[in-house]
Amino acid sequence: MTTQDSTALADHGIRRHEKRDWRGWAFVGPFMVVFALVFLTPLAYALYLSFFQEKLIGGTAFVGFDNYVRALTDPQFWEAFGRVVLFLVVQVPIMLALALAAALALDSARLRGASFFRILIFLPYAVPAVVAVLMWGYIYGDQFGLTSNFNDFLGSDLITPFAREWILVSIGNIVTWQFVGYNMLIFYSSLKTIPTDMYEAASLDGAGAWRTIFSIKIPSVRGALVIATIFSIIGSFQLFNEPNILRPLAPNVITTYFTPNMYAYNLSFAGQQFNYAATIAIIMGVITAVIAYVVQLRGSKSEVR
Repeated sequence: MTTQDSTALADHGIRRHEKRDWRGWAFVGPFMVVFALVFLTPLAYALYLSFFQEKLIGGTAFVGFDNYVRALTDPQFWEAFGRVVLFLVVQVPIMLALALAAALALDSARLRGASFFRILIFLPYAVPAVVAVLMWGYIYGDQFGLTSNFNDFLGSDLITPFAREWILVSIGNIVTWQFVGYNMLIFYSSLKTIPTDMYEAASLDGAGAWRTIFSIKIPSVRGALVIATIFSIIGSFQLFNEPNILRPLAPNVITTYFTPNMYAYNLSFAGQQFNYAATIAIIMGVITAVIAYVVQLRGSKSEVR
């Protein structure tokens, strides 16, 4: 090949490199516009609000990081944050363990009517969240509903779901009932991707059912477990619907700052403290993102090993 041929090929390569195909943006563009409008814009506006404060004299004034200093020294915020952390540490492992057990049972060839039970377990997730909480609120009511009838039958207030020491358990029961089926479906879908060759090899090696579960199935769903854990962490820090709807039934137990999201909501819509509410939301968003990232990073490292 001559020098002229090489130069021509190089020029042709440069021209090919410079020619861009923008047709892909025609497909991505609508999503990017919606993403910018419904996610990036509100996030930027909340960040903007967090640097200002409404003054009695002078109107809105720039205060820098004063709102963040106030939030980080706010005992009500830390009480709410500690409550959702406790909720996360206890409820999430129980929910994911039940979901994994259900998925393993459905994946087992020994269970008859697996399709029926799969739909039955998933069905609570299809119930709208507000309807589910109202239904459980009626069950929990100590002046009416199932709990009241049961206590009347026993002749004592043995079951008190709205007591201060039981309220988190009651809310955790609702969330678990709602989301076990959702997480079960994630695990079950992951189990179905395992090649049958692995089961055949395990059978030839004499592995029993439990050995197959712990050596093949559970390691194979580790990625799905990480995803479900991240979703559950985000959901726990966003806890709002359940305590907010149950609050009229237990106003002395469920306060306006029961969770960080409830605190921000009531600061904004009841207290008209929009700037401070935006600060709470930004702090919780950062904390949630950091924890979710750490879980994903540890999960990725475990998967590589």
